[in-house]
Amino acid sequence: MFPTPIERCSPLTRGLYKAGLPLALIVWLLPILAVAMTSIRGAGDMAAGNYWGLPTEWQLLENYTAVFRDTPIARYIGNSLMVAIPTVIGAIALSCLAGFALGVYRFKANLAVFFLFVGGNFIPFQILMVPVRDLSLRLGLYDSVGALVLFHIAFQTGFCTFFMRNFIRDLPHELIEAARIEGASEWQIFWKVVLPLVRPALAALSVLVFTFIWNDYFWATVLIQGDHAMPVTGGLKSLNGQWVAQWHLVSAGSIIAALPPVAIFFLMQKQFIAGLTLGATKG
Repeated sequence: MFPTPIERCSPLTRGLYKAGLPLALIVWLLPILAVAMTSIRGAGDMAAGNYWGLPTEWQLLENYTAVFRDTPIARYIGNSLMVAIPTVIGAIALSCLAGFALGVYRFKANLAVFFLFVGGNFIPFQILMVPVRDLSLRLGLYDSVGALVLFHIAFQTGFCTFFMRNFIRDLPHELIEAARIEGASEWQIFWKVVLPLVRPALAALSVLVFTFIWNDYFWATVLIQGDHAMPVTGGLKSLNGQWVAQWHLVSAGSIIAALPPVAIFFLMQKQFIAGLTLGATKG
């Protein structure tokens, strides 16, 4: 048995690791625990300033049922699904095609095109806010689900192409050459040879993109104004009343909004880990 990296460290380093890891875990979990506790408090606790103590009245289910009964959170969740699912499909479909072209074919502008995809990821979204909003107005897409879908696909394709190109480039080129010798077309090579081999990478990328799109707040507030198309991240702010802050309802809505990406991660955990570690042991 080979020693683990921790076992190879000095006793002082191991002690710091054992002491620091629980501390980091507590710091990371503290905001989540605070939101969870607030989601089961009554309005009286919030008015009295009882933010960190035990609730004086436990609203274990009342706040969650009130969120669905008194607010349009179900519509917000549906809007988020209508944005996230087409975006994942569109971005991954385009990035697989672009990644196949950049990873398999050798042409002069290959590296320049690849850097063009990568370079777009370094542009701050805040710089693009005004031109993207103006473009959506000119196209008649402003304040619609379609606007979010199209712009998310455009923004995510660069990162996804970078991700897929590197995975496809690491595949054995002999498999592709053998398929060509057998008379397979380029589309058949892409569909029947390459895609099955990068399936774990597709699963990992799908989880990453879905989580990012689901948690997006910036573009949801820039491109959407009405409740008819507002995603759940932007809609949470409306759970507060006009004159009274209902933080117990906002916290309950936040817990509900966090469940879909968490559920998807646990459902696809094996594929996600396999996709991230694919190729890690290659020499």
